[in-house]
Amino acid sequence: MALIKSISGIRGTIGGKVGENLTPVDIVKFASAFGTWLQKSRNKKDLTLVIGRDARISGAMANSLVVATLQGLGINVIDLGLSTTPTVEVMVPELKADGGIILTASHNPKQWNALKLLNEKGEFISAENGAEVLSLAEKEDFNFAEVDELGNYETRTDAFDIHIDKILALPTVNAELIKEKKFKVVVDAVNSTGGIAIPQLLEQLGCEVVKLYCEPNGHFPHNPEPLKEHLGDICELVKKEKADLGVVVDPDVDRLALVDENGELFGEEYTLVAVADYLLKKQKGAAVSNLSSSRALRDVARSLGSEYFASAVGEVNVVTLMKEKNAVIGGEGNGGIIYPELHYGRDSLVGVALFLTYLAEESKTVSELRAGYPSYFMGKNKIELTPNIDVDALLTKLEKNYQNEELSTVDGVKIDFENSWVHLRKSNTEPIIRIYTEAKTQTEADELGEQIISEIKKLI
Repeated sequence: MALIKSISGIRGTIGGKVGENLTPVDIVKFASAFGTWLQKSRNKKDLTLVIGRDARISGAMANSLVVATLQGLGINVIDLGLSTTPTVEVMVPELKADGGIILTASHNPKQWNALKLLNEKGEFISAENGAEVLSLAEKEDFNFAEVDELGNYETRTDAFDIHIDKILALPTVNAELIKEKKFKVVVDAVNSTGGIAIPQLLEQLGCEVVKLYCEPNGHFPHNPEPLKEHLGDICELVKKEKADLGVVVDPDVDRLALVDENGELFGEEYTLVAVADYLLKKQKGAAVSNLSSSRALRDVARSLGSEYFASAVGEVNVVTLMKEKNAVIGGEGNGGIIYPELHYGRDSLVGVALFLTYLAEESKTVSELRAGYPSYFMGKNKIELTPNIDVDALLTKLEKNYQNEELSTVDGVKIDFENSWVHLRKSNTEPIIRIYTEAKTQTEADELGEQIISEIKKLI
Protein backbone atom coordinates (compact mmCIF):
# COMPACT_ATOMS: atom_id res chain seq x y z
CA MET A 1 0.00 0.00 0.00
CA ALA A 2 1.23 3.51 -0.59
CA LEU A 3 1.01 7.26 -0.14
CA ILE A 4 2.48 9.29 -3.00
CA LYS A 5 2.99 13.05 -2.91
CA SER A 6 3.82 14.48 -6.33
CA ILE A 7 3.05 16.94 -9.13
CA SER A 8 -0.08 14.84 -9.76
CA GLY A 9 -1.51 15.48 -6.27
CA ILE A 10 -1.79 13.52 -3.03
CA ARG A 11 -2.54 9.91 -3.93
CA GLY A 12 -2.74 6.77 -1.86
CA THR A 13 -4.54 3.60 -0.90
CA ILE A 14 -7.43 3.83 1.57
CA GLY A 15 -6.92 2.36 5.04
CA GLY A 16 -3.81 1.33 6.93
CA LYS A 17 -1.41 3.47 8.92
CA VAL A 18 -1.27 7.27 9.04
CA GLY A 19 1.51 8.63 6.86
CA GLU A 20 1.83 5.39 4.92
CA ASN A 21 -1.58 5.35 3.23
CA LEU A 22 -4.38 7.79 2.43
CA THR A 23 -6.09 7.63 5.82
CA PRO A 24 -8.72 10.08 7.13
CA VAL A 25 -5.94 11.81 9.09
CA ASP A 26 -3.87 12.26 5.91
CA ILE A 27 -6.89 13.55 3.97
CA VAL A 28 -7.56 16.17 6.66
CA LYS A 29 -3.89 17.14 6.85
CA PHE A 30 -3.45 17.69 3.10
CA ALA A 31 -6.82 19.45 2.71
CA SER A 32 -5.76 21.73 5.58
CA ALA A 33 -2.42 22.38 3.91
CA PHE A 34 -3.97 23.25 0.58
CA GLY A 35 -6.62 25.50 2.12
CA THR A 36 -3.98 27.26 4.23
CA TRP A 37 -1.67 27.69 1.23
CA LEU A 38 -4.51 29.21 -0.80
CA GLN A 39 -5.37 31.63 2.00
CA LYS A 40 -1.75 32.75 2.16
CA SER A 41 -1.23 32.98 -1.60
CA ARG A 42 -4.53 34.82 -2.18
CA ASN A 43 -3.89 36.91 0.94
CA LYS A 44 -7.40 36.44 2.32
CA LYS A 45 -9.24 34.05 4.61
CA ASP A 46 -12.69 34.20 3.03
CA LEU A 47 -12.16 31.91 0.05
CA THR A 48 -14.47 29.74 -2.03
CA LEU A 49 -13.43 26.31 -3.32
CA VAL A 50 -15.21 23.99 -5.75
CA ILE A 51 -15.19 20.28 -4.85
CA GLY A 52 -16.10 17.30 -7.01
CA ARG A 53 -15.46 13.56 -6.95
CA ASP A 54 -15.54 10.46 -9.09
CA ALA A 55 -17.73 7.51 -8.10
CA ARG A 56 -15.16 5.36 -6.31
CA ILE A 57 -16.34 3.74 -3.07
CA SER A 58 -14.21 5.91 -0.78
CA GLY A 59 -15.37 9.13 -2.47
CA ALA A 60 -18.22 10.07 -0.13
CA MET A 61 -16.05 9.52 2.95
CA ALA A 62 -13.15 11.54 1.54
CA ASN A 63 -15.54 14.26 0.36
CA SER A 64 -17.03 14.67 3.86
CA LEU A 65 -13.57 15.00 5.40
CA VAL A 66 -12.39 17.57 2.85
CA VAL A 67 -15.55 19.68 3.05
CA ALA A 68 -15.51 19.79 6.87
CA THR A 69 -11.80 20.61 6.93
CA LEU A 70 -12.17 23.51 4.51
CA GLN A 71 -15.15 24.87 6.42
CA GLY A 72 -13.05 24.59 9.57
CA LEU A 73 -10.49 26.88 7.94
CA GLY A 74 -13.25 29.42 7.21
CA ILE A 75 -13.38 28.51 3.50
CA ASN A 76 -16.71 28.37 1.65
CA VAL A 77 -17.35 25.16 -0.29
CA ILE A 78 -19.38 24.60 -3.46
CA ASP A 79 -19.86 20.84 -3.74
CA LEU A 80 -20.60 19.45 -7.22
CA GLY A 81 -20.99 15.92 -5.85
CA LEU A 82 -20.43 13.22 -8.47
CA SER A 83 -18.49 15.00 -11.20
CA THR A 84 -15.54 14.68 -13.57
CA THR A 85 -12.09 16.19 -13.43
CA PRO A 86 -12.69 18.43 -16.48
CA THR A 87 -16.10 19.52 -15.17
CA VAL A 88 -14.59 20.73 -11.89
CA GLU A 89 -11.86 22.49 -13.88
CA VAL A 90 -14.48 24.30 -15.95
CA MET A 91 -16.58 25.22 -12.92
CA VAL A 92 -13.82 26.86 -10.85
CA PRO A 93 -13.54 29.95 -13.10
CA GLU A 94 -17.23 29.73 -14.00
CA LEU A 95 -18.12 30.22 -10.33
CA LYS A 96 -15.27 32.71 -9.78
CA ALA A 97 -13.86 30.42 -7.09
CA ASP A 98 -10.37 30.63 -5.63
CA GLY A 99 -9.48 27.05 -6.40
CA GLY A 100 -10.75 23.49 -6.38
CA ILE A 101 -10.17 19.95 -5.22
CA ILE A 102 -11.03 16.86 -7.24
CA LEU A 103 -11.29 13.61 -5.30
CA THR A 104 -10.17 10.95 -7.74
CA ALA A 105 -7.31 8.54 -8.28
CA SER A 106 -7.94 8.70 -12.02
CA HIS A 107 -7.01 5.35 -13.62
CA ASN A 108 -5.87 3.67 -10.39
CA PRO A 109 -7.84 0.66 -9.01
CA LYS A 110 -10.69 1.08 -6.51
CA GLN A 111 -8.55 0.94 -3.34
CA TRP A 112 -6.88 4.22 -4.36
CA ASN A 113 -8.08 7.79 -4.00
CA ALA A 114 -6.43 11.19 -4.30
CA LEU A 115 -6.73 14.94 -3.87
CA LYS A 116 -6.05 16.80 -7.12
CA LEU A 117 -5.49 20.49 -6.46
CA LEU A 118 -6.62 23.37 -8.72
CA ASN A 119 -5.81 27.08 -8.74
CA GLU A 120 -8.29 29.89 -9.46
CA LYS A 121 -8.04 29.23 -13.21
CA GLY A 122 -9.22 25.66 -12.73
CA GLU A 123 -5.76 24.37 -13.63
CA PHE A 124 -3.51 22.07 -11.64
CA ILE A 125 -1.19 23.95 -9.32
CA SER A 126 2.48 24.05 -10.35
CA ALA A 127 5.19 21.79 -8.98
CA GLU A 128 6.59 24.76 -7.06
CA ASN A 129 3.20 25.50 -5.48
CA GLY A 130 2.72 21.82 -4.76
CA ALA A 131 6.01 21.74 -2.88
CA GLU A 132 4.79 24.67 -0.75
CA VAL A 133 1.58 22.77 0.07
CA LEU A 134 3.58 19.68 1.06
CA SER A 135 5.84 21.80 3.27
CA LEU A 136 2.80 23.20 5.09
CA ALA A 137 1.45 19.68 5.54
CA GLU A 138 4.76 18.53 6.98
CA LYS A 139 4.83 21.39 9.48
CA GLU A 140 1.09 21.16 10.19
CA ASP A 141 1.14 24.95 10.31
CA PHE A 142 -2.64 25.50 10.26
CA ASN A 143 -4.81 28.16 11.88
CA PHE A 144 -8.46 27.11 11.96
CA ALA A 145 -11.39 29.53 12.07
CA GLU A 146 -13.36 30.39 15.17
CA VAL A 147 -17.00 29.36 15.42
CA ASP A 148 -18.52 32.52 13.93
CA GLU A 149 -16.16 32.39 10.93
CA LEU A 150 -16.71 28.82 9.69
CA GLY A 151 -17.10 28.43 5.95
CA ASN A 152 -20.46 28.08 4.20
CA TYR A 153 -21.53 25.02 2.24
CA GLU A 154 -23.68 24.71 -0.88
CA THR A 155 -24.29 22.15 -3.59
CA ARG A 156 -24.70 22.54 -7.35
CA THR A 157 -26.44 20.07 -9.66
CA ASP A 158 -26.02 21.96 -12.96
CA ALA A 159 -22.29 21.50 -13.55
CA PHE A 160 -22.61 18.90 -16.33
CA ASP A 161 -25.18 21.11 -18.10
CA ILE A 162 -22.84 24.11 -17.99
CA HIS A 163 -19.83 22.07 -19.14
CA ILE A 164 -21.72 20.50 -22.05
CA ASP A 165 -23.27 23.82 -23.10
CA LYS A 166 -19.78 25.32 -23.33
CA ILE A 167 -18.66 22.43 -25.54
CA LEU A 168 -21.66 22.71 -27.84
CA ALA A 169 -21.02 26.46 -28.20
CA LEU A 170 -17.50 25.92 -29.59
CA PRO A 171 -17.20 26.92 -33.28
CA THR A 172 -15.22 23.73 -33.94
CA VAL A 173 -18.06 21.49 -32.68
CA ASN A 174 -20.76 20.99 -35.31
CA ALA A 175 -23.66 19.57 -33.34
CA GLU A 176 -26.14 19.77 -36.22
CA LEU A 177 -23.90 17.79 -38.57
CA ILE A 178 -23.33 15.14 -35.90
CA LYS A 179 -27.10 14.89 -35.37
CA GLU A 180 -27.60 14.29 -39.11
CA LYS A 181 -25.27 11.27 -38.96
CA LYS A 182 -27.25 9.59 -36.15
CA PHE A 183 -24.20 7.79 -34.79
CA LYS A 184 -24.70 4.73 -32.62
CA VAL A 185 -22.18 4.80 -29.76
CA VAL A 186 -21.36 2.26 -27.05
CA VAL A 187 -20.03 3.81 -23.83
CA ASP A 188 -17.86 2.07 -21.20
CA ALA A 189 -17.49 4.39 -18.20
CA VAL A 190 -16.12 1.77 -15.76
CA ASN A 191 -19.08 2.45 -13.42
CA SER A 192 -17.94 5.97 -12.59
CA THR A 193 -19.08 9.49 -13.38
CA GLY A 194 -18.44 9.23 -17.11
CA GLY A 195 -21.55 7.05 -17.08
CA ILE A 196 -23.53 10.21 -16.36
CA ALA A 197 -21.63 12.84 -18.34
CA ILE A 198 -20.74 11.07 -21.60
CA PRO A 199 -24.26 9.73 -22.39
CA GLN A 200 -25.70 13.18 -21.57
CA LEU A 201 -23.34 14.78 -24.10
CA LEU A 202 -23.95 12.11 -26.76
CA GLU A 203 -27.72 12.34 -26.42
CA GLN A 204 -27.55 16.11 -26.95
CA LEU A 205 -25.54 15.37 -30.10
CA GLY A 206 -28.35 13.15 -31.39
CA CYS A 207 -26.50 9.88 -30.91
CA GLU A 208 -28.05 6.55 -30.00
CA VAL A 209 -26.29 5.50 -26.80
CA VAL A 210 -25.69 1.94 -25.66
CA LYS A 211 -24.49 1.94 -22.06
CA LEU A 212 -21.93 -0.52 -20.72
CA TYR A 213 -20.75 -0.13 -17.11
CA CYS A 214 -22.35 3.30 -16.76
CA GLU A 215 -23.79 2.86 -13.25
CA PRO A 216 -21.76 5.28 -11.04
CA ASN A 217 -21.38 2.93 -8.07
CA GLY A 218 -17.58 2.76 -7.92
CA HIS A 219 -17.43 -1.00 -8.44
CA PHE A 220 -15.04 -1.10 -11.40
CA PRO A 221 -15.88 -4.18 -13.54
CA HIS A 222 -12.38 -4.24 -15.02
CA ASN A 223 -9.06 -2.49 -14.48
CA PRO A 224 -10.00 1.19 -14.92
CA GLU A 225 -6.99 2.10 -17.04
CA PRO A 226 -8.35 2.22 -20.64
CA LEU A 227 -5.83 -0.18 -22.21
CA LYS A 228 -6.51 -2.86 -24.82
CA GLU A 229 -6.17 -5.78 -22.41
CA HIS A 230 -8.99 -4.36 -20.24
CA LEU A 231 -11.50 -3.56 -22.96
CA GLY A 232 -12.65 -6.86 -24.41
CA ASP A 233 -16.27 -6.36 -23.34
CA ILE A 234 -16.83 -3.09 -25.20
CA CYS A 235 -15.03 -4.37 -28.29
CA GLU A 236 -17.46 -7.29 -28.43
CA LEU A 237 -20.50 -5.11 -27.73
CA VAL A 238 -19.64 -2.61 -30.49
CA LYS A 239 -19.66 -5.47 -33.01
CA LYS A 240 -22.82 -7.03 -31.57
CA GLU A 241 -24.71 -3.71 -31.64
CA LYS A 242 -23.33 -2.81 -35.09
CA ALA A 243 -22.36 0.52 -33.55
CA ASP A 244 -20.37 3.23 -35.33
CA LEU A 245 -17.87 3.45 -32.50
CA GLY A 246 -17.18 2.83 -28.84
CA VAL A 247 -16.16 5.44 -26.26
CA VAL A 248 -14.13 4.47 -23.19
CA VAL A 249 -13.24 6.81 -20.33
CA ASP A 250 -11.41 6.34 -17.05
CA PRO A 251 -13.07 7.00 -13.65
CA ASP A 252 -12.55 10.79 -13.68
CA VAL A 253 -13.13 11.21 -17.45
CA ASP A 254 -9.86 12.88 -18.43
CA ARG A 255 -8.68 9.97 -20.62
CA LEU A 256 -10.48 8.97 -23.80
CA ALA A 257 -10.06 5.75 -25.76
CA LEU A 258 -12.03 4.84 -28.89
CA VAL A 259 -13.16 1.59 -30.50
CA ASP A 260 -13.83 1.36 -34.24
CA GLU A 261 -16.89 -0.18 -35.87
CA ASN A 262 -15.10 -3.55 -36.15
CA GLY A 263 -14.51 -3.74 -32.42
CA GLU A 264 -10.83 -2.83 -32.79
CA LEU A 265 -9.09 -0.29 -30.57
CA PHE A 266 -8.43 3.01 -32.35
CA GLY A 267 -5.33 3.28 -30.18
CA GLU A 268 -5.27 5.58 -27.15
CA GLU A 269 -2.29 7.42 -28.65
CA TYR A 270 -4.36 8.19 -31.75
CA THR A 271 -7.23 9.92 -29.94
CA LEU A 272 -5.06 13.05 -29.69
CA VAL A 273 -3.66 12.51 -33.19
CA ALA A 274 -7.13 12.50 -34.78
CA VAL A 275 -8.37 15.55 -32.87
CA ALA A 276 -5.15 17.42 -33.72
CA ASP A 277 -5.52 16.44 -37.37
CA TYR A 278 -9.01 17.93 -37.41
CA LEU A 279 -8.10 21.18 -35.64
CA LEU A 280 -4.79 21.84 -37.42
CA LYS A 281 -6.52 21.50 -40.80
CA LYS A 282 -8.65 24.45 -39.74
CA GLN A 283 -5.93 26.49 -38.02
CA LYS A 284 -2.17 26.15 -38.34
CA GLY A 285 -0.29 26.33 -35.07
CA ALA A 286 1.61 24.30 -32.54
CA ALA A 287 0.71 20.88 -31.17
CA VAL A 288 2.15 19.67 -27.87
CA SER A 289 2.34 16.28 -26.19
CA ASN A 290 4.70 14.70 -23.68
CA LEU A 291 7.90 12.76 -24.25
CA SER A 292 6.11 9.41 -23.81
CA SER A 293 3.59 10.13 -26.57
CA SER A 294 3.61 8.78 -30.11
CA ARG A 295 5.63 10.26 -32.97
CA ALA A 296 2.40 10.17 -34.97
CA LEU A 297 1.33 13.55 -33.58
CA ARG A 298 4.63 15.10 -34.68
CA ASP A 299 4.22 13.57 -38.16
CA VAL A 300 0.63 14.79 -38.58
CA ALA A 301 1.40 18.30 -37.31
CA ARG A 302 4.37 18.71 -39.64
CA SER A 303 2.42 17.34 -42.61
CA LEU A 304 -0.10 20.16 -42.05
CA GLY A 305 2.56 22.87 -41.84
CA SER A 306 2.37 23.11 -38.05
CA GLU A 307 4.99 22.74 -35.35
CA TYR A 308 5.28 20.02 -32.73
CA PHE A 309 6.83 20.27 -29.25
CA ALA A 310 7.33 17.68 -26.48
CA SER A 311 7.16 18.38 -22.75
CA ALA A 312 8.01 16.43 -19.63
CA VAL A 313 5.29 13.96 -18.58
CA GLY A 314 2.51 15.41 -16.43
CA GLU A 315 -0.45 17.57 -17.35
CA VAL A 316 1.05 20.64 -15.64
CA ASN A 317 4.14 20.34 -17.85
CA VAL A 318 2.12 19.91 -21.05
CA VAL A 319 -0.05 22.94 -20.20
CA THR A 320 3.00 25.09 -19.41
CA LEU A 321 4.55 24.32 -22.80
CA MET A 322 1.21 24.79 -24.58
CA LYS A 323 0.92 28.29 -23.15
CA GLU A 324 4.53 29.07 -24.04
CA LYS A 325 4.00 27.96 -27.66
CA ASN A 326 0.40 29.25 -27.89
CA ALA A 327 -0.60 25.76 -29.01
CA VAL A 328 -3.85 25.04 -30.87
CA ILE A 329 -4.08 21.57 -29.35
CA GLY A 330 -2.18 19.44 -26.88
CA GLY A 331 -2.45 16.59 -24.49
CA GLU A 332 -0.99 13.27 -23.56
CA GLY A 333 -0.79 10.05 -25.53
CA ASN A 334 -2.85 8.25 -22.89
CA GLY A 335 -5.99 9.67 -24.49
CA GLY A 336 -5.85 13.07 -22.78
CA ILE A 337 -7.15 15.95 -24.96
CA ILE A 338 -6.35 19.53 -23.92
CA TYR A 339 -8.21 22.12 -26.01
CA PRO A 340 -7.36 25.67 -24.86
CA GLU A 341 -10.48 27.19 -26.47
CA LEU A 342 -12.43 25.48 -23.67
CA HIS A 343 -9.89 25.17 -20.84
CA TYR A 344 -6.36 24.00 -20.07
CA GLY A 345 -7.15 20.51 -18.82
CA ARG A 346 -7.53 16.99 -20.22
CA ASP A 347 -11.16 16.64 -21.17
CA SER A 348 -12.78 13.52 -22.64
CA LEU A 349 -16.10 15.31 -23.23
CA VAL A 350 -14.65 17.90 -25.57
CA GLY A 351 -12.54 15.14 -27.13
CA VAL A 352 -15.69 13.16 -27.99
CA ALA A 353 -17.41 16.22 -29.49
CA LEU A 354 -14.40 17.19 -31.62
CA PHE A 355 -13.81 13.61 -32.80
CA LEU A 356 -17.46 13.14 -33.79
CA THR A 357 -17.44 16.44 -35.67
CA TYR A 358 -14.38 15.32 -37.64
CA LEU A 359 -15.90 11.89 -38.27
CA ALA A 360 -19.09 13.54 -39.55
CA GLU A 361 -17.23 15.99 -41.78
CA GLU A 362 -15.03 13.29 -43.31
CA SER A 363 -17.96 10.88 -43.87
CA LYS A 364 -15.65 7.98 -43.12
CA THR A 365 -15.84 5.06 -40.74
CA VAL A 366 -13.63 5.15 -37.64
CA SER A 367 -11.38 2.44 -39.11
CA GLU A 368 -10.98 4.40 -42.36
CA LEU A 369 -10.00 7.48 -40.40
CA ARG A 370 -7.43 5.48 -38.42
CA ALA A 371 -5.95 3.99 -41.60
CA GLY A 372 -4.97 7.47 -42.77
CA TYR A 373 -2.43 7.98 -39.96
CA PRO A 374 1.19 6.84 -39.70
CA SER A 375 1.36 3.47 -37.99
CA TYR A 376 3.44 3.26 -34.87
CA PHE A 377 3.22 0.63 -32.18
CA MET A 378 3.91 1.17 -28.51
CA GLY A 379 5.06 -1.03 -25.69
CA LYS A 380 4.33 -0.03 -22.10
CA ASN A 381 6.25 -1.80 -19.37
CA LYS A 382 7.17 -1.09 -15.78
CA ILE A 383 9.57 -2.17 -13.07
CA GLU A 384 8.38 -2.21 -9.47
CA LEU A 385 10.52 -0.04 -7.22
CA THR A 386 12.00 -1.27 -3.96
CA PRO A 387 13.69 1.00 -1.38
CA ASN A 388 17.18 -0.19 -2.38
CA ILE A 389 16.83 0.95 -6.03
CA ASP A 390 18.49 4.33 -6.73
CA VAL A 391 16.48 5.41 -9.78
CA ASP A 392 18.59 8.46 -10.60
CA ALA A 393 21.83 6.51 -10.50
CA LEU A 394 20.25 3.76 -12.59
CA LEU A 395 19.12 6.19 -15.30
CA THR A 396 22.52 7.90 -15.33
CA LYS A 397 24.21 4.55 -16.03
CA LEU A 398 21.75 3.82 -18.84
CA GLU A 399 22.30 7.30 -20.27
CA LYS A 400 26.05 6.63 -20.49
CA ASN A 401 25.41 3.32 -22.27
CA TYR A 402 23.55 5.22 -25.03
CA GLN A 403 25.54 8.46 -25.11
CA ASN A 404 26.00 8.20 -28.90
CA GLU A 405 22.24 8.24 -29.53
CA GLU A 406 19.89 11.25 -29.45
CA LEU A 407 19.06 11.72 -25.76
CA SER A 408 16.64 13.82 -23.74
CA THR A 409 16.95 14.12 -19.95
CA VAL A 410 14.11 16.63 -19.49
CA ASP A 411 12.12 13.89 -17.74
CA GLY A 412 13.98 10.70 -16.93
CA VAL A 413 15.85 9.46 -20.01
CA LYS A 414 14.48 9.25 -23.55
CA ILE A 415 16.62 7.55 -26.17
CA ASP A 416 15.68 8.30 -29.78
CA PHE A 417 16.80 5.81 -32.41
CA GLU A 418 16.20 6.26 -36.14
CA ASN A 419 13.00 4.18 -36.28
CA SER A 420 12.14 3.78 -32.60
CA TRP A 421 12.50 5.26 -29.12
CA VAL A 422 12.43 4.31 -25.47
CA HIS A 423 11.49 6.56 -22.54
CA LEU A 424 12.25 5.64 -18.93
CA ARG A 425 11.00 7.69 -16.00
CA LYS A 426 9.91 7.37 -12.41
CA SER A 427 6.11 7.45 -12.20
CA ASN A 428 4.36 10.40 -10.52
CA THR A 429 1.46 8.21 -9.44
CA GLU A 430 2.84 4.74 -8.60
CA PRO A 431 6.07 3.30 -7.07
CA ILE A 432 7.38 2.12 -10.45
CA ILE A 433 9.71 3.01 -13.31
CA ARG A 434 7.67 3.37 -16.49
CA ILE A 435 9.29 2.09 -19.68
CA TYR A 436 7.60 3.23 -22.89
CA THR A 437 8.82 2.12 -26.31
CA GLU A 438 7.64 2.85 -29.84
CA ALA A 439 8.59 1.34 -33.19
CA LYS A 440 7.21 0.56 -36.65
CA THR A 441 5.93 -2.86 -35.54
CA GLN A 442 4.59 -4.20 -32.24
CA THR A 443 7.28 -6.90 -32.24
CA GLU A 444 10.05 -4.31 -32.51
CA ALA A 445 8.50 -2.17 -29.76
CA ASP A 446 8.16 -5.17 -27.44
CA GLU A 447 11.68 -6.41 -28.17
CA LEU A 448 13.13 -2.96 -27.45
CA GLY A 449 11.28 -2.93 -24.11
CA GLU A 450 12.56 -6.40 -23.21
CA GLN A 451 16.10 -5.37 -24.17
CA ILE A 452 16.01 -2.30 -21.92
CA ILE A 453 14.46 -4.22 -18.99
CA SER A 454 17.21 -6.83 -19.31
CA GLU A 455 19.87 -4.09 -19.25
CA ILE A 456 18.27 -2.45 -16.20
CA LYS A 457 18.20 -5.74 -14.27
CA LYS A 458 21.93 -6.10 -14.88
CA LEU A 459 22.51 -2.58 -13.54
CA ILE A 460 20.45 -3.00 -10.36
